[in-house]
Amino acid sequence: MKKKVFSFAALAMTALLAACGGKPQEAQPTATVEEVKPAVKVAQVYVRPVDQVRDYVGTVQAEVKNNIAPQSMGRINTIYVEIGDHVKKGQKLVQMDAANLKQLTLQIENQKVDFARIKELYAVGGVSTAEFDNAKMSLEVAETQYKNIMENTQLLSPIEGIVTARNYDNGDLYSGAAILTIEQIRPVKLLVNVSENYYSKVEKGDKATITLDALPGETFTATVSLKYPTINAATHTFPVELTLANKDEKVRPGMFARAQLNFGTEHRVVVPDVAIVKQPGSGERFVYVYNHGKVNYVKVELGQRLGDAYELLGGVPDGATVVIAGQGRLTDGIEVRVEE
Repeated sequence: MKKKVFSFAALAMTALLAACGGKPQEAQPTATVEEVKPAVKVAQVYVRPVDQVRDYVGTVQAEVKNNIAPQSMGRINTIYVEIGDHVKKGQKLVQMDAANLKQLTLQIENQKVDFARIKELYAVGGVSTAEFDNAKMSLEVAETQYKNIMENTQLLSPIEGIVTARNYDNGDLYSGAAILTIEQIRPVKLLVNVSENYYSKVEKGDKATITLDALPGETFTATVSLKYPTINAATHTFPVELTLANKDEKVRPGMFARAQLNFGTEHRVVVPDVAIVKQPGSGERFVYVYNHGKVNYVKVELGQRLGDAYELLGGVPDGATVVIAGQGRLTDGIEVRVEE
């Protein structure tokens, strides 16, 4: 009986080995240390000359802006211009009610007659010096008053420009707001705020390139006409005024403009943009620098973008080797393997 049980067990074992192929399973190969290291691609970076071009934005302003209004209340007889009209310096723009002027004209005529008579009497000793001086002063005061009223009755343009606002109609009573606004738009100007780092590099007469959203595809040349002498302590910038000739009057006040200033050339390390990694949760940027089989985290300060590369203001030395692919698995000081 025991012999039969043994034989049955032997037969079962033989069948099981046959089903499994009859051979023991081979061991799987283990990964080498080199294959475990993260794979990266690297590139060497160098110092090269970089034009220090900076972009600024601002709003175009008229060179001069004048609000046309009399000194005192009065009725507006006639406004001779409309919005958009070009005007010359000295051109008559508005005629105010002249009732006061007519009254003063008659008064001055009478005073002139009286003064002529007193002058004749003074010449022969008929009146005192005090009387003569009083009559003369009275006439001069009236003539000055006449001149002031004349200037506020016939309103003339103090500049050559264009009418940009009209706030009244003929017959309205002037109530304080400007009747007209005249703006000189040949030239126009643009005010930009420049970093204090460039204060010593900005000079009057420097050129700037101007582009405008309203005039796509066109560029204009402006000139530095004013460099403000102080730095804003809050922003660490200083205002620079740029003047654009605008002979064809294409550029108008209120347009949004971009100004580009060139501050010369500096020698900077330039790295591919794919080497730059952003620090999560902050605005900091860094690169991984490869050296003797390891990579190190290095914080960098970016300058301007140069196509598919960035100018560095600091952080990476000339001739360094930086990682340009595979940064996702890296940490500071980790060993890596370089792939071609």
